[in-house]
Amino acid sequence: MGEGGRIITVGSVLGARVPFAGMADYAATKAAVAGYTKGWARDLGPRGITVNAIQPGPIDTDMNPASGDFAEVQKAGTALGRYGRAEEVAAAIAFLASPAASYITGTTLDVDGGFIA
Repeated sequence: MGEGGRIITVGSVLGARVPFAGMADYAATKAAVAGYTKGWARDLGPRGITVNAIQPGPIDTDMNPASGDFAEVQKAGTALGRYGRAEEVAAAIAFLASPAASYITGTTLDVDGGFIA
C-alpha cells in the first residue's frame, strides 16, 4: 500500500463496554481490533497510511435485527432510542476513506447512536 493509503477496521462498541453477561470473549476480540488499529497507525504513519476503526453499536442486520429478541433492550441502551442502519456505518467508513480524513489516524469512531455515551 502506498502513500495516502487507508486501512479501516470494523470492531464494535462492545469492545469498550460490556453491558450483557456472556459477552466477554466477543468484547475482548473487539477491544483487540481497536488496540491493533492504534498500533498500526503508529507503524504505518511514516508511510503516509492512515489506520482507523469504526465501532458500530446496534445495527439492523440479519445477525442482529431491529425486531429480534434483544432489540428493545438494545434500543433502550442508545441515546437515540433506535438501531442504526448499515448505510450509516458505510457513510462513516466512506468519510474515513476520503481525502477529508487525511489527518485522522489511530482513532476509533463510534457509530452507535450514543450507546456508550
